[in-house]
Formats: sequence, C-alpha cells, structure tokens
Amino acid sequence: MTIQIRLSSNAAATVASHIDALVADKVASRIAAKDFTLWGKDAEAESSKRLGWVSSAVDSKVLVAGIIALRDRFRAEQVDRFVLCGMGGSSLAPEVITQTNGVELIVLDSTNPDQVRAALEGDIHRTAIIVSSKSGSTVETDSQKRVFEKAFTAAGIDVTKRVVIVTDPGSPMEAASQASGYQIFNADATVGGRYSALTAFGLVPAGLAGVDIEALLHDAREASAQLSADEATNPGLLLGAVLAASTNGATKVDKIGIDSDQSSIVGFGDWAEQLIAESTGKLGKGVLPVVLVDDSAEVQKTPSDMVLINVVDNLSSDSSDIEIAAPLGAQFLLWEYATAVASRIIGINPFDQPDVESAKIAARGMLDAREPELPAAFAIGDIEVRAASLDVAEADLSATLKTLFSQLAADGYVSIQAYLDRTSVPQAALIRNAVASKTGRPTTFGWAPRFLHSTGQYHKGGPRQGVFLQLVARSSADLAVPGRDFTFGELIAAQAAGDAKVLADLGRPVLTLTLNNPADDISAILQAIG
Repeated sequence: MTIQIRLSSNAAATVASHIDALVADKVASRIAAKDFTLWGKDAEAESSKRLGWVSSAVDSKVLVAGIIALRDRFRAEQVDRFVLCGMGGSSLAPEVITQTNGVELIVLDSTNPDQVRAALEGDIHRTAIIVSSKSGSTVETDSQKRVFEKAFTAAGIDVTKRVVIVTDPGSPMEAASQASGYQIFNADATVGGRYSALTAFGLVPAGLAGVDIEALLHDAREASAQLSADEATNPGLLLGAVLAASTNGATKVDKIGIDSDQSSIVGFGDWAEQLIAESTGKLGKGVLPVVLVDDSAEVQKTPSDMVLINVVDNLSSDSSDIEIAAPLGAQFLLWEYATAVASRIIGINPFDQPDVESAKIAARGMLDAREPELPAAFAIGDIEVRAASLDVAEADLSATLKTLFSQLAADGYVSIQAYLDRTSVPQAALIRNAVASKTGRPTTFGWAPRFLHSTGQYHKGGPRQGVFLQLVARSSADLAVPGRDFTFGELIAAQAAGDAKVLADLGRPVLTLTLNNPADDISAILQAIG
C-alpha cells in the first residue's frame, strides 16, 4: 500500500467513535467527487470553489513539460541559483520538496532587511527568482520582487529573462506581469494556498531547482485510490478522525505533536502545521499542531492534551505513538484529505481564513500612520521590553518571562514568533524547547512574518489559549523597497506591532522583546528561561 498508518491503542479507541459514520456517509468518495456540501450550508460559498486540490496530482501533469523546458533554458544560460519569493502556503511546500530531494532553493519568506539582503548578495548573474502569490497582491512578495528587479537592472540583466511568476489567473500580478513580459505559470484558482503543494506553487520552484516533479505527482496519484475509498482502513479517514476526535470527549486533547525525525522527508511538520492550523483554527475551535523532534520536551513528557504523530519511513512494531509512512507526494494528499475530514467532524469550513486579514490590516494601518514606536517598559541590557495585555514591572528578564508564562491556563500553549533573520540566527529556534521544558506546555515556534499567512489564523480564530512571545530585531542597516514609501525594516516592524495589537485586542497576553544584538540576546533569553 502507498500509505501505511499504525494507530496507538488510545487513538484506535478514539477513532472508533467516528470511523463508522465517516464510512456510512461516504465522506472519502464524496471528497474525491468534489462534493462541496460536506461542510454545511455556511461553507458552501467557499467550498464550492476550493476543491481543486483533490485532483491536483492529475491536473498538474500539464505543467511538467513547461517547467522542465524553462529549467533547461536556464541551465543553458548558466542560471542555476533560484530564489523563491513567497509566503505561507506558497513557500512551505517547495521548501519541503527541495530539502527532501537535496536540491538548493533559497526561500525568501521574510521582510527582515538582513534576510532580504542575504538573498540579494548571491551571484546575481546566476540567479533567477520565482515570485509566488495566489492573490497577486501580497505585500511581502511584491516588495521582494521589486528589490530583485532593481538588482537585475543594475547588473545589466534583462529582468524578463530572470523573473518567473506563479499566480492565479486574473490576479493583479498576472496582469502586471503580462505587461512586463515575464514568464507566467498560472495556478489552479480552485485550490487554496495551503492546499497547493501539488499545483504550480509547489511544482514550479521545485522543478526549476532540479526536483523530479513527475515522480512527486506519481506518488500522489498512487495514493488517490486509497484515500477515496469508503473503507474503515482508509488512512485519510483514520488520520482525520484522530485530528478531530482530539477536540471532543470528556478529556480534551486538542493538540497534535508532529515529529518527522524518523523520516527522510525534511521539514514536513512545518508544512503540516500551516495546513492544520489555518484550516481548523476558527470559530473558537481547532487543533493546535506543534512541530517536534525526537528530543523535544513534549516527546519526552507528553502533555495530557496532546497526541503524538510520527512521520516515518517504515512503521515500527513497538511505538506507543501514531505512525504514518508514505512518500512525500502521498503524504501531501493524505494530510489534505485528513484535514478536510477533521473539519467536517469539528463543524468548521476548512477552506476559509477569516482572521488572517486582521493582522494585515493592522500592519497596513501602522505603515500609513507612521506613528513613533511605543516606548519600552524598560530595557534589560540590549533587550527592550514591551507588553500588551500583560503587566510587567520588574526589570529582570527571568521575572518578565515568568510573568508571561504565569498567564498560561491548564490547557494553554506558548507561541514564539521570531521576526528575525533565520539565516543568521537559526539558534533562535532553540528557545522553543527551552520554553516547553520550563512550562510543561505545548510550545510553537514560527519565523515571522511568514506564520501570519498560516498559523496566525489559529492564534486569532482558534481557542483563546495562547500566550505570545514576540522576538523582534533591529537591523544594522535598513533596505528600501523600490517604488514604495516604506522600507523593509518599517514593514516588518509594522507587521509585528500590528499582530501584537490584534492579539491584545482579543485579550491575549503578548510580550515583545526587541533584540539590538540578536545573537547575544538570544543567549541571554535562553539563560533567563533556565
């Protein structure tokens, strides 16, 4: 079988309460037939135009020849360095695909000036960019595109030969790109961003970078029959029931730990996290996905409200956790099916994202207003401390963090949001496990601002259980956005402040630490956590 799944005894008992109804209602075959009535009347306006992902493994075959032809042209021109400008669903799948296949793709999913500058500093004469935006109006990708256009022009390079656009037909970006003479790949307008791994958004960057994208699609097609079967052994129904059952019952278990350390798939948890969080986190409901590794605190001592799922290459016989083995293309389709199934059980629309826009609006308002930065409550060395919906008074980093963690409810979680250059301070991710060990609670970590396009939906629309730690860095040198009246530094600062305001308005505690010397300050934070 293409997909193998082994349930723990506890999960099997939980799934039993749902599986018969899922089979009797023919949920799997109805998803395969793109039956948009599965999620209720309120969802039909959206679900009727968002089920293209079901057949993406077949529909996307027509893209392969064009992608390979463009890759060959680039190779002939000695262009072999590819930068992907994309956010959320437009960047996470290509990153997993290329890392898993061992090919290089520079993913620029940030507005941090240092990270943008690092992408610019590569050999521009060997570089092409892929600009991916479903809406065609994403401010981050537009800004990244503009700065590369300027760099190509300054180097005497014809920009029409180095800019590749991936967008929906009819988007503002498509119209502008046609006028500019850029190479355009249209995505399937009936597929939402987080379900787009097997569409142009996943295939164009991966294929240009050198991945065998036909093999990826083949593996997904092989899984289709298994996932569309109305049978109690269908792994999509089983995993969907695991996700959804976690939100019900006398003992609430509404958090999922995803560990892919025992798999050759690299970074899978980051992709699955955004799919589950953005799809289920709304109407005060949802499943919180937490990306883990084998030595994570939550794996060593699993909280009572969390279920562990291991993505593996081969099933074991003695694990007490849920295990899933499948090739990458099949895994993509499996988790998409499972998320749609879980959403039906929970009673939500898996295809909208009503709260994502709130942070964008707040950020835009702050950019337009250009009000002075709020003064820090106090500074601790190089770290400035600001707080929203949180009373901090003692100028001590350990005490300040303890104040934030004291707001955790018994079913709460900590969300760490790093508005940092992940290429220069990857050690910031170590803070996640330190916090989880200290608090004993599930802890998520998101590089910002990319999480705003995905897990940010759960933070605002899901259960109000989170406490939030923002890490913001001051860049040593800002970078202008060509043709705009703001810089990258101003943009990322507005995004951080805007999200903090939205969360605070929802009554959630937010602690913002501004790092003036990121590497040293991260060490100080780790020491303060203890």
